[in-house]
Amino acid sequence: MLAEKIFSLVKQIPKGKVTTYAELAKAIGNKKLARVVGRILSKNPKPIEIPCHRVVRSDGGVGGYKWGVIKKIELLRNEGIEVKNGKIVKLEKYFYRF
Repeated sequence: MLAEKIFSLVKQIPKGKVTTYAELAKAIGNKKLARVVGRILSKNPKPIEIPCHRVVRSDGGVGGYKWGVIKKIELLRNEGIEVKNGKIVKLEKYFYRF
């Protein structure tokens, strides 16, 4: 199932790193499915176990989160990721590639 594959990949993202919806889509074999990845992550049944807060937009914007953008930013900052004005500062510094 697609959701299980995406959730499995998200579990691989180390603390202090982020990836993008597009990178996840590419990892599952279709780079055009970034929005689908986002929709699936919005239904994440276990947001702590499956750390979807580590998935952001390709432009560095934090994107959405089940518990709200403010909570997502808080979680990212707690992992040492610099966020300013709703964007990851120097995305390439924290980027995790599959």
